[in-house]
Amino acid sequence: MLPPPQVPFRGSVAVEAGLLTRGRLRGRDWRRLLPDVYIHHDTPVDHRIWCAAVALILPPGAAIGGLSAAYLWGAGLSRTRAQVSIVTPRDQRIRPHQRIAPHYTILGPDDLTLLDSLPVTTAERTAFDLGRRLRRADALASVDALLRTGHVDLGRVAALARERSRWPRTAQLSEVLRLADPRSESPMETRMRLLFHDAGLPPPRPQLEVRDRDGRLVGRVDLGWETSRVAAEYEGDHHRGVDQCRQDVARVSALQLAGWTVLRFTADDILRRPRRSTALVATALARSR
Repeated sequence: MLPPPQVPFRGSVAVEAGLLTRGRLRGRDWRRLLPDVYIHHDTPVDHRIWCAAVALILPPGAAIGGLSAAYLWGAGLSRTRAQVSIVTPRDQRIRPHQRIAPHYTILGPDDLTLLDSLPVTTAERTAFDLGRRLRRADALASVDALLRTGHVDLGRVAALARERSRWPRTAQLSEVLRLADPRSESPMETRMRLLFHDAGLPPPRPQLEVRDRDGRLVGRVDLGWETSRVAAEYEGDHHRGVDQCRQDVARVSALQLAGWTVLRFTADDILRRPRRSTALVATALARSR
């Protein structure tokens, strides 16, 4: 077993609107987040603040990991009220708490780093963990999001997978790395792409720019089959606003005038009606021939 890396992190953490500190404090200016961890009452608490609070009570060699580390790397995969994911050596223990989700594992000296003064798993170790530990679709969405931050070297993650091939679920990780694409701009776009992959459809190009004969941009589509002129669009909640809806109508009309078939899918289509959704795309691709 590799020795756990020692990433020092003690004392107080300066934050934008106040101070997060460890120790028993009293008074109206402070509120308790965790045992012996207090924050100034004027400080807004987001997931980064929760990560900083947990970091103050980590055992030696432990760090922020999993989805929380992905959040700190800029992937934006955790919510404010979500548990803080940590990784800790198997010979260390942390006091159970409802805000903390521990994962006991082997940590090598190159698995941890400091990010904005917080001890975290490296971007590559974060991708390695999420690509194995999450369900397949969530794993791919997480790795896509991490790749989008620009911090992850996919080759290094693949090297980790080879070096630790006997670790649980590295076969899934290897598949995730083959399918990963930083051009996916949301977890649902990733899920939609994976759905079409599993149905045996030809691979589309994410975030494809469609141009007219003069090279002018007509629009950009979430997934596009350029030769067939078929596009698949994911319609999230942000598309329901009046201004966004008007923009979408104009863009789709322009794409249709350019000879494109545009299929629009919601979360229900992807998660609850997958066969119908893949059949629509398959039919559109067949007609284009």
